[in-house]
Amino acid sequence: MRHEPALLNVIDVEATCWDGQPPPGSVNEIIEIGLTVVDVSAGRRLSRHRLLVRPVRSTVSVFCTELTGLTQAEVERGVSFAEACRILVEEYGAAERLWASWGEYDRRQFARQSQADSVAYPFGYPTERNHTNAKAVFTKAYGLHRKPGMAQALQIAGLPLEGRHHRGEDDAWNIAALVLDLVGRGAWPGTEPDVV
Repeated sequence: MRHEPALLNVIDVEATCWDGQPPPGSVNEIIEIGLTVVDVSAGRRLSRHRLLVRPVRSTVSVFCTELTGLTQAEVERGVSFAEACRILVEEYGAAERLWASWGEYDRRQFARQSQADSVAYPFGYPTERNHTNAKAVFTKAYGLHRKPGMAQALQIAGLPLEGRHHRGEDDAWNIAALVLDLVGRGAWPGTEPDVV
């Protein structure tokens, strides 16, 4: 199934994390996938989605709950990583549709976990093929010397932070607002500024 090239998936993941080193035998695993579908041509966010993912090689720490608001009990009701990847491909056209995240962490985490779990990487190969690092585009467009975090970028762009920071669904929604800011400036790959 082919999707309109103007549609972009903006993705933000939350993963198990610790204040310091992970416990022995534990690894970072995706526990939430936030996804906002953006119509780049129309310049608007179309929909927002949330997938909870059940970790199998780690648990949600107190630190992680404080950061994300997610609990072990909540993510245990989530889908497997393999099922989450299937949903991304079948319901959100992940294998064909362009996608973006704030930085490279999300792309790398998907690649690592896909390999570790023997699950097909949902965005196609090579892993960077359909991916845009929105943080790098923003940094260049605004002429910054350092790459800002998402919350700082929203301040720089004069946009509100909507929802809870470090909640995948909310972060994807906010990153999508930054993408649209860049589209409006003609700085997003494949867009040109309006000539007046």
